[in-house]
Amino acid sequence: MNLKLAEEGKEYIIKSIETDDEELDAFLFSLGCYSGEPITVVSHLKKSCTVSIKDGRYNIDNQLAEAITLED
Repeated sequence: MNLKLAEEGKEYIIKSIETDDEELDAFLFSLGCYSGEPITVVSHLKKSCTVSIKDGRYNIDNQLAEAITLED
């Protein structure tokens, strides 16, 4: 399952992030968004979703949300 399909308010563990952009991977890593870390979807919006990672909240567009795979 990917992040776009995740249920709001439920905590998931990130399984993998599949992007072809090394800079984007490094940026996500700096936010704490990497394999094995918990992530919670706060809300789904039309073109993006708001997530909680560690102590921060971030807005992630749907294309990136589809690249983040979660453990069931």
